[in-house]
Amino acid sequence: MADYIPVFKPGTDVTFTAGAAITGGRLVALSAAETVIETSATTAAWMGAAVQDAASGAMVGVTSGGVQELIVNAAVAVGDILVPAANGRVTPIAAGTNYAHVVGIATTAQSTAGQTCRVKMAR
Repeated sequence: MADYIPVFKPGTDVTFTAGAAITGGRLVALSAAETVIETSATTAAWMGAAVQDAASGAMVGVTSGGVQELIVNAAVAVGDILVPAANGRVTPIAAGTNYAHVVGIATTAQSTAGQTCRVKMAR
């Protein structure tokens, strides 16, 4: 059997190509092979939060797992299950939403859209 070296190890941030301009701290999702954009709606293809601003075509670090501070699209209560939303934000899950889209669980509340809350990431 040949040796195998993983591309990335668990807990390690990964890098992707920005498919459009990305603002650091925004939730990003795959848009093509090894390419991410800010989320525009709920999706199972979310990858994590961009670690810095990136121009289209530039490399961008993406962090996931653990607890992240993410921007909310609507009021969030502690314990809310969150899914991706427009502009790289998260929002509480709505009835009928696919649970494969879950980003995580809010560990802090936030009543103001556009501000951050802490989220225990689902992956």
